[in-house]
Amino acid sequence: MIIPRIIQNSLTETLKKTHKVIIIYGARQTGKTTLSKELIRQTGLKTLIINADQQKYIDVLSSSDLSQLKALTEGYELLFIDEAQRVPEIGINLKILHDEQAGLKIIATGSSSFDLAKKITEPLTGRKKVFTLFPISQQELLFNQNKFELSDSLNEYLIYGSYPAVSTTVNHAQKQELIEEIGNSYLFKDVIEMTNIKYPNKARDLLRLLAFQIGSQVSIHELSRTLKLNQETVENYIRLFEKTFIVFRLCGFSRNLRKEVTKMDKFYFWDNGVRNLLINNFSSLAFRNDQGALWENFVISERMKYLSNNRMLTNTYFWRTYTGSELDYVEERDGMLTGFEIKYGKKIPKVPKTWADIYNGQFQVINKENYLDFIT
Repeated sequence: MIIPRIIQNSLTETLKKTHKVIIIYGARQTGKTTLSKELIRQTGLKTLIINADQQKYIDVLSSSDLSQLKALTEGYELLFIDEAQRVPEIGINLKILHDEQAGLKIIATGSSSFDLAKKITEPLTGRKKVFTLFPISQQELLFNQNKFELSDSLNEYLIYGSYPAVSTTVNHAQKQELIEEIGNSYLFKDVIEMTNIKYPNKARDLLRLLAFQIGSQVSIHELSRTLKLNQETVENYIRLFEKTFIVFRLCGFSRNLRKEVTKMDKFYFWDNGVRNLLINNFSSLAFRNDQGALWENFVISERMKYLSNNRMLTNTYFWRTYTGSELDYVEERDGMLTGFEIKYGKKIPKVPKTWADIYNGQFQVINKENYLDFIT
């Protein structure tokens, strides 16, 4: 089953109306190749499809030799390079093709080191348009299901996540096998092998520690002491996890009031299934004590996908004071502040007095009754 992706229309418009190089970032197995090939099919352009694992292409695409690059792409209207981060100096060579081959359109996909090695960013300044593809969002699932069906399957998304292959599989055992393969064979392998992490076992342990602390403020000092790594190394590893689309962070919101807590960040996983893989727990919700954490991770990650997919420029935070007032999630957009409490149960908390009095911010509770309106 093909699940339409929200960014597809923007990709099509960019490809048809501009000469910019299209860059599609995203973790492995999120559907970058499938989406690109569907885009190619729809446009009908004569396309050279290159898998960057093949040495014959790597040699040409890293040559910086215009004659070789022209010979490779001659007669084609579109060049598609899959996992382009594997090509040395790919950014410079794409710049040469962009500048010298005016009739050639280019799509390149990449996962982890694509951004880390800065192979693309600087050479293609002003020449590229970047898109990010995440695991399937609830908004995208609405193309094939209605809200009742999505809500009915909520527990499965909380446990197994929403990578494309997992979302389209019904059997629970197969879902677990797939998320294990995605995590162990692609995500973690990419981080360790492609970024030259010095202590791979401790990097995996760090991810596990983050997985146990979703929804809580994380102390880098405590993590470094537990792992027996210096704080700089821990911070570098976390940045790698962010760049490889495993986790993202929320910083504390503050207008420099002395009572606000801002020194420690919160970390969430882009996919609940990956989080549960790290703690080795795919038990049903009825037998778990982390229902609230799973719910918070799911709602916030889905909201972040929604904002990114719909290109809504928004600053995102959490908010907490030393006196105990807090909001799970805060958005700042167009000068307006909105605070959200994300509750798995039916309890409706009151707006924190400090938030209402000082910031005059809006307030909303997100629960199982209204979450689909918030994330779709």
